[in-house]
This record gives sequence, structure tokens and C-alpha cells, in this order.
Amino acid sequence: MEIDKIAELKSFLKVLPPVGFCCVYGSSLHPNNKDKSTMVDYIIGVSDPKQWHSENMELNEDHYASWMVPLGGAKLITQVADKIGVGVHFNPFVTWNDKMLKYGVVRMHDLVQDVLHWERFYLCGRLQKPVHILVDNLDIGDVNSVNLRAAVSAALLLLPSKFTEEDLYSKICSLSYMGDLRMLFAEDKNKVKRIVEGQFGLFQSMYKPFLKEYEAKELLTFSLPNSHQATISQDCSLSMTHSLVHSLPPLVRRKMGMKLGEMQVLKDSGRVLHEVVIGSREEAARSMQRIIRRTVMVSSARQAVSGFLAAGGINATRYLANKVRKAWKSWT
Repeated sequence: MEIDKIAELKSFLKVLPPVGFCCVYGSSLHPNNKDKSTMVDYIIGVSDPKQWHSENMELNEDHYASWMVPLGGAKLITQVADKIGVGVHFNPFVTWNDKMLKYGVVRMHDLVQDVLHWERFYLCGRLQKPVHILVDNLDIGDVNSVNLRAAVSAALLLLPSKFTEEDLYSKICSLSYMGDLRMLFAEDKNKVKRIVEGQFGLFQSMYKPFLKEYEAKELLTFSLPNSHQATISQDCSLSMTHSLVHSLPPLVRRKMGMKLGEMQVLKDSGRVLHEVVIGSREEAARSMQRIIRRTVMVSSARQAVSGFLAAGGINATRYLANKVRKAWKSWT
């Protein structure tokens, strides 16, 4: 991303209280995006959301009244996000510097938990897609490598023995939309395809290290190295399936173990590990898919209700209407 563009994106943070983490995402990252009216999306991580929202309201009360939440103050915002939603409060339709912005505020602890454990499969799914990090005081970019590796493993479990690099990124991208209620009526049916095609190079830069690692271990082979349309072949043996499942977050493995059974394995170090009993690759893939789908479904429903309550009916309805309009265009 160009230096001027980065500086422009960072300039918004100057009118906000200090943040521990911030990234931008969405169509504003598309290399070929020329639409200046496109809403710029931010994710902001802070140590104490209640305190941060209070400071934000004090800082911006006079000049940015449109940013304020109609239904109340910082305490209400935080309670709704934590108890009803998934810990994230989004403020859409923020007008600043002749641009339309949307920013979501999350507690840093909750962000890390989701990235490492797929606890709610909400922000971890966002960080499996291209983002541009503007502030990272806690090295979330490094922590996210665990999330990316797990996303590759999950996608490989769901893919056949032969596929293309684009197929892989599409499957990774689709993980966070499995079970998302918005996909039924409020999202572009071609969203995954659009994201991958528009940001293919960014996906490559994110996931290439993991693909090279798997290739070095002869778990993946590429028919046409360095080609976008290269056919990738994967080892679909039971041992490879065990390896992929082992790379999934502990919470997902634990839920799979509850469905498929667990066995104790004694390692050379003397440590006893609980491994998922896997009868077949297909069985493991179905089990993992059901777990992710249910997690996403619950999180998307909770976040929708939370957004309506915290952002107010007018903003929530306006945001949903925009989503439905885009979805309708994709279906007609």
C-alpha cells in the first residue's frame, strides 16, 4: 500500500483515544478499487472498551456528534457488546475528512482469544483475509500466524485431492461465512469470489509461507510452480488428516473429540495428549465443518442483535438496507 494511503488511513486515529491495535480491511484494500465512496472499515483493539468509549465521546462530542451512539454511553455499549454480541461494537456511517468510515472496537483479550482459539469465529475469520495493520503494540500480526495455519488446515480438510490456489483461498475465505445468517439475504452471493479475485496477491503473500512449508514436507505438490492456476495435489491419507486436525485450535479439537471420541497418547517426553479419534477424512471434515458453522451462526445472530441495540435502530436499519441492496444486485 502506498505511503500516502497509509498516512491517510492513520490520520483518523489521531482524533481517537490511543489504541493497542488497529487494522483496515475490505474493498478499500483492493488494488484496483477506484470507488472513492467505498466505506473504509477499521478494527480497533483496546485494553478497556468502556474507558475507551468514554474518552472517545468526550474527545469528539462537539465536532463529531454523528459518531455518538443514540441509545446511551460507554457502559451500555460495552454491556451490549459483551453480553449480547461477541465483544465487538461497530459504529458505522462515521463521516470524517469527506470519507465514510466504520470502526469496530474490541477488547484486546477477546481479540487474542478469538484469533488463537476460534472461540467465536468472528474476528479470527476477518484476520484470515487480507488486512492492513496500522497499529500493533502487542504483535497481533505474529500471533495471527497461528490463525492462518489453522485456516489452511481447515480448508485442506474440506478440499479434494486436487485443487487450485484460488480454490484454496476461496475455501479459507468461506470459513467465516459458513452459517452466517447474513448470507441468506444480506450479502452478495459472489462475495467470496469477489474478495479472492480482488485481493489474490494479498492472499498469496499471507499464505505462501505455509504452502511452501507443506510442499517441503511433501504434503502438497504444485504442478506449475509460481502459476495462479497451478494444480495443487494434497496427501489425503489418514496420517495427513491427523496432522491437519492437530493444527486446528484446541477448542475446535475438543469439540470434535466430544463428537468423534478421544484417545490418550503418551509422548516421548512423558506428556499425555488427548487426540481426536478419526475414522476417516470425510468424517473429520464433516465434524469440523458442523462446529465452525454452528459457531459462526450463533456469533452472527448475536452480533446482529447487539448492533441493532447499541448502534440504534436508524443506523442499524440503514446499514442492513445497504447490505440487502448489494445482495439483491448480486442475485438479479
